[in-house]
Amino acid sequence: MPVTLRPAKPSDEPALGRMGAALAQLHHGFDGPRFMLPEDVEAGFREWLGREAHEPDAIVLVAELDGEVVGYAYGRVEPMDWNALLDRAGAFHDLWVDAKARGTGVGAQLAEELMRRLTALGVPRVVLHAAAKNESAQRMFARLGWRPTMVEMTREAAAAPKKS
Repeated sequence: MPVTLRPAKPSDEPALGRMGAALAQLHHGFDGPRFMLPEDVEAGFREWLGREAHEPDAIVLVAELDGEVVGYAYGRVEPMDWNALLDRAGAFHDLWVDAKARGTGVGAQLAEELMRRLTALGVPRVVLHAAAKNESAQRMFARLGWRPTMVEMTREAAAAPKKS
């Protein structure tokens, strides 16, 4: 059965919470000090994405396979940001595909549909961040036409610089 991509609806909120929590746990596993993992992360994502799904400048999509939500993508239109030297743009914030649907093209379909919908809102470009250790996501985004433009670096406040 083919995958169906559609805007998220209130009945998807439990799945969005579960998948958002899985995404947060993955990132926290990559670098615990950098990526927060609140106590009830699933409830937080359920509430956050449920609210964002109703915002006119936000897009929350789900991928449905055999009647089950197996992935989501979330992005929004962001205003000009002088600190980032970034004109008004689409921000591609989240992409998650459950393990059972990986390798089927669902992630690429979600990414392309989110790109299409954000550009339909009038943004000239879409920017995303991928975790440094998430090489498979970086490869997929590169195949879809994204290019590296920035490198985020993090230093904990308690860390002293290494002496050369």
